[in-house]
Amino acid sequence: AQCAQESIYNLLPRLEEKPVKPPRYISTFRPSVKREVEKNKARWKTMGPAKVAVPSPKNFLQKHSKEPKLPARKKEQDSKKLPALSVPRRTDHPVMGIQSKKNFINTNAVAAITGLPKKPQPIYVDRRQGDKYLLETSGLVPKYIKKKDYGVTPKYVTQRSEEMKRAQKEYEAGILEHLKKRAMKRLSDEERRSLLQGLKKNWEEVYREFQGLSVEIDTIPKKIYKEKLESQMKQLEHDIEVIEKHKVIYIANE
Repeated sequence: AQCAQESIYNLLPRLEEKPVKPPRYISTFRPSVKREVEKNKARWKTMGPAKVAVPSPKNFLQKHSKEPKLPARKKEQDSKKLPALSVPRRTDHPVMGIQSKKNFINTNAVAAITGLPKKPQPIYVDRRQGDKYLLETSGLVPKYIKKKDYGVTPKYVTQRSEEMKRAQKEYEAGILEHLKKRAMKRLSDEERRSLLQGLKKNWEEVYREFQGLSVEIDTIPKKIYKEKLESQMKQLEHDIEVIEKHKVIYIANE
């Protein structure tokens, strides 16, 4: 292993190359900053002045001095009169010498005889020896069906139906406007009738030509002609069926 590391180049001494350091970075603003620091340099620049005004011992912090104070009461509020009391004052004297000739015993007896008896409240019992409960708040009295508006369609339902009808009308009007923009033309009843008659007449002519074919079709031109007539008849039958099925037809103006 040592023989393998030996080399003739290792016999000569090698000079050690020291790495060259790059020049140190110096900011371009260094002179201006240095000049500004020297210009503004002063004693106690960052620590504040050496002497500060000491507060007077007479202006010490007093109790409740930092609490919010109510505004001073105005004279108008003091001059306002107090409201009249429903209770008599302590200094007031009652009116003396007033007597009533009303016979309270007789009036009470007449009111008791002529008055209507008090109706008992309807109650219900949940079992034979159970507790009593008021019948009105139990839910057993049919109050709902006796209401004035029972069976009447609610306002929100009618309002919603009117909104749906209005939306449907707006949708139909939008479709019609869209069709007008696309230059769609609606066929009138007379045009539809005349078109249907013309298609039927063409079908009769093609059918007459188809009936006039020879019984035996043995050549290629005859077969091609027969297939052509059959395709024309199918197309005409399809067009007639479509026009008879749809009463309203729109066509695009090219």
